Amino acid sequence: MALILSHPLQHRIRWRRRLLVSGVAWLLGGCASQQLASYAAERPALDLKTYFNGRLIAHGMFQDRSGQVVRRFVVEMTGTWNGNQGVLDERFTYSDGKTERRVRRLIDDGNGRYRGTADDVVGEASGQVSGNAFQWRYTLRLPVDGRVYEVQFDDWMYLIDERVMLNRAEMRKFGIRLGEVTLSFTKLDR
Repeated sequence: MALILSHPLQHRIRWRRRLLVSGVAWLLGGCASQQLASYAAERPALDLKTYFNGRLIAHGMFQDRSGQVVRRFVVEMTGTWNGNQGVLDERFTYSDGKTERRVRRLIDDGNGRYRGTADDVVGEASGQVSGNAFQWRYTLRLPVDGRVYEVQFDDWMYLIDERVMLNRAEMRKFGIRLGEVTLSFTKLDR
């Protein structure tokens, strides 16, 4: 009789274990992120000093965490390099007519690694190229309704061809996803 009673109990325990393992696997899978090294063989190979040299234009949008587009913009950029140091002069025009300027200073540390600063970046941005992809990580001071928030960016760029690069950046605060920025860059100078 004891064997018969324990069988349903064992079944429930196994079922709960499976559910727990499935839940943990789902949570860990949701936290997984792409690996830069997986782009190593992708072509055309991205050379930041070549791509961000000269005039570019970018069209972009910001989506909140629900996916709603809340801001659209155009960026006119000029990139210049002197040895391993570069400057990206970016002029934003938003769909509401507001304008903004950001000047990024970049340093090529070699082996596909880059560092960067800007007035609204906390500390330094760090990034690396692999194949056709580039990943930046940085904290940005973001003004919203008269207050300034520090938000973390995980910024990925993918070279499509010699003129076009797509950019997707996820914004987080305290590990919580706030939204996403998407841009399409077009190189105007060849």
